[in-house]
Amino acid sequence: MTSSIRGFTRVLGWISDLRLAIVLLLVIAVASGVGTAIPQQETAEFYHRLYDPQPWLGLLGGDGVMALQLDHVYSSGWFLGLLAWLALSLLLCSWRRQWPALQAALRWIDYRSPRQLSKLSVAETLATPNPNSSLDTLAQLLQRQGWQIQLQDGRLAARKGVLGRVGPMLVHAGMVVLMLGAAWGAVGGQRAEQYLAPGRSLELMDSRGSSRLTLALDRFAIQRDPAGRPEQFTSQLRILEGDGSEGSLLKQAQISVNHPLRFEGVTLYQADWALAAITVQLGKSPLLQLPLQSFPQLGEQVWGLVLPTRPDGSEPVLLSLSSEQGPVDVYGADGSLLSQIAPGGEPVEVKGLPIRVESVLPASGILLKRDPGVPLVYAGFAIALAGGGLSLLATRQLWAIAEEQPGQQGQLHVAGLCNRNLTGFAAELPQLLSQL
Repeated sequence: MTSSIRGFTRVLGWISDLRLAIVLLLVIAVASGVGTAIPQQETAEFYHRLYDPQPWLGLLGGDGVMALQLDHVYSSGWFLGLLAWLALSLLLCSWRRQWPALQAALRWIDYRSPRQLSKLSVAETLATPNPNSSLDTLAQLLQRQGWQIQLQDGRLAARKGVLGRVGPMLVHAGMVVLMLGAAWGAVGGQRAEQYLAPGRSLELMDSRGSSRLTLALDRFAIQRDPAGRPEQFTSQLRILEGDGSEGSLLKQAQISVNHPLRFEGVTLYQADWALAAITVQLGKSPLLQLPLQSFPQLGEQVWGLVLPTRPDGSEPVLLSLSSEQGPVDVYGADGSLLSQIAPGGEPVEVKGLPIRVESVLPASGILLKRDPGVPLVYAGFAIALAGGGLSLLATRQLWAIAEEQPGQQGQLHVAGLCNRNLTGFAAELPQLLSQL
C-alpha cells in the first residue's frame, strides 16, 4: 500500500514538473506552426493535388498528411490530448506548489527570539535606548507604507504584496481556461467558405435545417496595386432575418481583409476572391452571362470556359483570364493563343465569329465561422494577463523583536524575506531603520 502511494506521488510530481510543462508548450507551439503551414480542413482531393507531386518537407504525401491528421491539426485527437496533458500539468503544479506557497504567505509566523531572526535572508540590529518605542514607531511607518501589521508584546510581524502569490495561480488558471476554449472551438465550432457574387444571397441554416439568417452581397470590390496585384478585397453585406423573403434587415456592414463582421455568434471573414461569370456577346446574339470555372492545371488563379464557335458545337475555343480587368485570352483546340479580348472593348473575330466581352463578374470569398469557445479564450487571456500583472508584485515579510537589556542600551532586531529582488529589499531595510 505504501509503495503504491509513493508511486502515485512520483507520477504526480512528474506530471506537475515545470520542465514537462515547458516541453509540452514547445511541442504545442511546433504543432500550431504545422497547422499554420498546412492548409486546414480541405478536401482529400486538395491534399493529393498539393502534396502528391511534391511531398511536404519531402516526406509526407497527401495520404501521409491525412493519416497523421495534419489536415485538421487543431481538432485532432493528439493535439487535444497535448492540451489536456498541459492543462493537467498546470493544475497539479498549482495544487502542489502555488497553493501551499499562498497558504504560507497568508499564515502569520511568530518569531519569538532574536536568534531566529538572525537566520533569515535579511537581518539588521538597531541599538536604541527604548526598543519598545522604536517598535511602535516601526509599526506606524510600515502601516503608512501599506503593510499589514500584527503587533504583539515586544514583537511585530508584517507582510506586504500577498496578492503576488495569487498571480502564478491565475496565470495557470487562465491558460487552462484558454485551452478549454480553444478545444471547445475546435470540436464544436463550424467553418464554411462560400463564394458570393454581387446581387446574390446565401441562406444560413440552423442545426434543424431551417433558414435562420440570409446573407446578401450588394457589392464586391478588389483594390489592386499599379502592377495589377490584389491588395485588398471589400464586401458590402446585408444580413436579413429568416430566408430574406420579408426583407427584414438586421445588419448592414462592410467587411475586408483583417476587418471581419461578428453577428450573433457568427464571424464573417473576407477570405478570398474568385471570378464568377463572364458576360459575352457572340455575333449579334443577346448578352449571355456564362459561369466561369477554375482551371488549376493552368495556374493558381486562372478561370475560364469552353465556348463553341459553330452552331453545331464544333471548333471550341477556351476563354481564359486571371483578373476581372482582363484581358481574356482565347486559345484554340491545339493550345495556341488565337487572340485577346478586353472586357468592355470592341468585338474580336475568332474563327469567323465576332466575340465581345461585356464584363466579368467577380465573386467574394467569405469565410463563415462559428466558434463557441471564443468567450472562454478571451476570458483565459484576461485571467492570465491579470495573473501576470500580479506576479510582478513582490511578496515581502518582516519581523521585529524589541530586546530590553537591563543596565545597557536596548536593541531592536529586524529581519525579513522577499521572493523578488532580495537585493533591493536588503538595501531598503537600513533606510527604513534610519527613520526610527
